[in-house]
Amino acid sequence: MEARIAVLSGDGIGPEVTAEAVKIMNVVGARFGHAFAFRSGLVGGVAIDAAGTALPEETLELCRSSDAVLFGAIGGPKWDDPRAAVRPEQGLLALRKGLGLFANLRPVRLYPCLLGATPLKEDIVSGVDLVVVRELTGGLYFGQPSKRWDGPSGREAVDTLVYTEAEVARVVQVACNLARGRRKKVTSVDKQNVLSSSRLWREVASEVAVRNPDVTVEHMLVDTCAMKLISQPRQFDVIVTENMFGDILTDEAAVLAGSMGMLPSASLADGRFGLYEPIHGSAPDLAGTRKANPVAAILSAAMLLRLSLQLTREADAVEASVRQVLDDGFRTEDIRSPGASVVSTAQMGDLIAERI
Repeated sequence: MEARIAVLSGDGIGPEVTAEAVKIMNVVGARFGHAFAFRSGLVGGVAIDAAGTALPEETLELCRSSDAVLFGAIGGPKWDDPRAAVRPEQGLLALRKGLGLFANLRPVRLYPCLLGATPLKEDIVSGVDLVVVRELTGGLYFGQPSKRWDGPSGREAVDTLVYTEAEVARVVQVACNLARGRRKKVTSVDKQNVLSSSRLWREVASEVAVRNPDVTVEHMLVDTCAMKLISQPRQFDVIVTENMFGDILTDEAAVLAGSMGMLPSASLADGRFGLYEPIHGSAPDLAGTRKANPVAAILSAAMLLRLSLQLTREADAVEASVRQVLDDGFRTEDIRSPGASVVSTAQMGDLIAERI
């Protein structure tokens, strides 16, 4: 296979972890007879510095002409002024809109050898294996009006939460399709006791459930879900929810896996196209220290192989190599454990590459 991959490394530790994901894909290409053409583009803070915008048009066109996108991380103290007209996060939001990326898949799996890396009790987290499907293009992050102003009583602000029937239906259907290959259970999360948008969400999710009778669809309020993710996480198979709830719940779920450095994600459009990124941020305090965990970026590359390129055997090989390295006792600083061998970002990438 020949495939064109856009690489948007971004800011902070983004370039470091993305380099390891590219390293792994190059090894996969050599071992399995594929050709991957990697083309780089600017996004986030580095794009603001170079072009005055968080997403230059040429970067968007690069992505549109590629088979998939490998993304690093964006942001940092340099661009953190909340009053700034241009912010790094605008680049990622614009990418989601510009590429039609509407469903974010975030698998959460705790490796048995990392039971000690999570602050939760082993009998609670052992065996956790779930996926959160987050809607990406609607809700508060995109609704209009969204603005602030000086009112008669001081500063005021407004954000607008908007969802359409079609937006809800398509992402719930993605969750049902995913559950069909797993344990056939979907938990649709909303806040229908307070929000009109959530009452629409629950109504449409129920209609999608009727069209998928082989999948069990249950409904849960977001505050209940937040509690049960920590107290009873094994009860979940596939969780589907709106944009902001998904953003919050997936960061909470990272605790189940021991570190945000372990969790990959895929943002999918219609068809096979997708953007793949670790769920962690740019971690500017770790940039240049060689301590960043590249596993989430590497597992994101495995998702790219599986979902966009349909290379199941190759994705399996990457995931098996990650498990083997962890079982062999190698760790980055964030998942350090007594007796383990602590390695650098690049060393972790090398160890995984050697086992493919």
